[in-house]
Amino acid sequence: MGGEYGGDHVDLRDGVFHGPVVAKGNIYQHAAAPTALDALPARPAGFTGRGEEVEELLRAFDPAVAGGPEAVLVAALSGLGGIGKTALAVEAAHEACEKGWFPGGVLFLDLQGYDDDPVTGEQALEALLRALGVEPERIPMRADERGALYRSLLAERGRGAVLVVADNASSPKQVRPLLPGDARHRVLVTSRNKLPQLGARLLTLDELTPGEAYELLDRALRIADPADSRIAEEAEAAMRLASRCGHLPLALQIVAALLALDRDRPVDELVADLSEFRRRLVHLDDGERSVRAAFDLSYRRLEPDQARLLRLLALAPGGEVTTEAVTAMTGEYVPPTRALDGLARAHLVGRGNGRGRWRLHDLVRAFGAGVVAGNAEFREEGEVARGRLLESYLRWSDAADDRLRWLPGLPEPERFVDRGQALAWLDAERAGLVGAVQWAGEERFTQKAVELAECLAVYLGWRRYFGDWITVARAAREAAHRVGDLRSEGGAWDDLGNALREAGRSQEAVDAHIRARDMFRTLDDRHREAVVWNNLGLALFEVGRSEEAVDAHIRARDMYQAVGDSHRQAIAWNNLGADLREVGQVEEAVDAHIRARDMYQAVGDRHGEGMAWHNLGSALRDMGRHEDAIEAYGKDLKICYEFEDWYGAGVTLESLARAHEEALSAAEARSYYLQAADAYARAHVPDRAVAAQTAATNLLTP
Repeated sequence: MGGEYGGDHVDLRDGVFHGPVVAKGNIYQHAAAPTALDALPARPAGFTGRGEEVEELLRAFDPAVAGGPEAVLVAALSGLGGIGKTALAVEAAHEACEKGWFPGGVLFLDLQGYDDDPVTGEQALEALLRALGVEPERIPMRADERGALYRSLLAERGRGAVLVVADNASSPKQVRPLLPGDARHRVLVTSRNKLPQLGARLLTLDELTPGEAYELLDRALRIADPADSRIAEEAEAAMRLASRCGHLPLALQIVAALLALDRDRPVDELVADLSEFRRRLVHLDDGERSVRAAFDLSYRRLEPDQARLLRLLALAPGGEVTTEAVTAMTGEYVPPTRALDGLARAHLVGRGNGRGRWRLHDLVRAFGAGVVAGNAEFREEGEVARGRLLESYLRWSDAADDRLRWLPGLPEPERFVDRGQALAWLDAERAGLVGAVQWAGEERFTQKAVELAECLAVYLGWRRYFGDWITVARAAREAAHRVGDLRSEGGAWDDLGNALREAGRSQEAVDAHIRARDMFRTLDDRHREAVVWNNLGLALFEVGRSEEAVDAHIRARDMYQAVGDSHRQAIAWNNLGADLREVGQVEEAVDAHIRARDMYQAVGDRHGEGMAWHNLGSALRDMGRHEDAIEAYGKDLKICYEFEDWYGAGVTLESLARAHEEALSAAEARSYYLQAADAYARAHVPDRAVAAQTAATNLLTP
């Protein structure tokens, strides 16, 4: 039997052999194992925008602050699937390397956090140890030993700081074992979820700006073909296309690929394909990438209550929804705070404009609606939830409308303690309320949606949301006509007329009021007919048919008197006074406005009293009684401030300015014009603000 000696051969001289002998030798190469410390992927082609975000990541990893109070070991970049997290991480990593901050190299690892079989922390450590040059047979079996070896190798590296990019993580457990013990090194994590548990610098990535989205499309097409100028040539269509994509990088890259595949395809044609909201995701698929598939990865990881809530939120009307509305949809008494927070961490739901407000990205909304449409159980669940929300909206809107219409002596509304609280609720829910009225086209929701429209008329007029008012009134009118509800249809025609008149479309308003008047005559509803006569008179006045306006308001006044409605009789008197001024009967106008003022005072309508004071002031001005006019305007102005009626205040301040101008008090007139400009600005009426400012400036010109 031979024996080893010397190290590299075997001594066989004393061996006894019976038959052939075959010797096998193993030769070990003692060179260093290969490493993967230059593993950073290539820079993303056509990378666009994100300048602020790149700078934020670079500030986080700047070695100048290493060891200081602002030193960052880990930066966690999170956002919706398809938002461009990996591209941003790679771009920022390249810039950091170009600055020489990571001479030790870059380790890049895809954790596949949203796949069916995500990489575990133990598996990630094995991959990183291999990348650091550790031979497979020398990698420890136990996770804690792997972690210790990994941290030791990083600490011993002489080449300098190393950047570890952990892409596509889904949980802190995947990342925590990868954190180095040496503060020189840095970790950049991307995830669809916020990962505050890592003690990281948290950066949330939102969709691109419209300008950045446009630039991405243009760059992508020019990379494919430098001569492709379709984006520049169809700039408006390109902006619409970017909007249809929700400015989501993945969607933009997909539509760019579709355009690149068909060089003759107009941009507008693709915009048309994406116009149908519920089928939008069908077109956002280029055969390799799919927005729906990207969202589905996130959806499948949701807990059941979170998944249900996402489906319901996708059906909610309006761009944003309040926690109160979400709670109504769930049918629970307690807000689904935990599920909402979970969806927010996953970036499937975003914070809206204010606390307690939530929004879905347009494409996430389309995804959720698609999930519902494809499942009968989910569809029924959604219909029930929408019904609950509509009923809730109707209860609260009816209560808010009661508060806005309330006068002293009437029963005190219960739900809102004052006018300001009612307006605040309506302001918060306006987009959802207007959206819910559009459900009137669905038979199961028609009645309540039409009733909701009626409850919103006073509010939308007060806030001067005339476009919304027209939309709501038309939806109610069409639905009421379809089901044969003549009374509701007449009310909707009347509301539509008021909205059209306020929007400056007075001839259309006249036609709408005539339709409403005829319907209430058919129903023999004298009270509602009187309301329409009053509104018709306002529209006739606006189109210059003042004599007819006088007749309409006299008819309304007399009909109100006949049915015993003193409050609306005051309204008719006030409007009649304006008509009389227009036809030159100024003394009669003064008497009418005094009658209106006194009746408003008797019923406790302070805002109506203010309007009567204003109109009285204008009639007194026509008579040359400027001091009396100024006093009357002052009464109205006080009431406007009391109600925070900034538009009304602007009108009255302009009237005060003109009264002082006519009285040759230029300094006072200029002061009131400037105050009017400020009031109009607060009322969000910029054209009137500019006109008042210009009038003030003109008074300085000799």
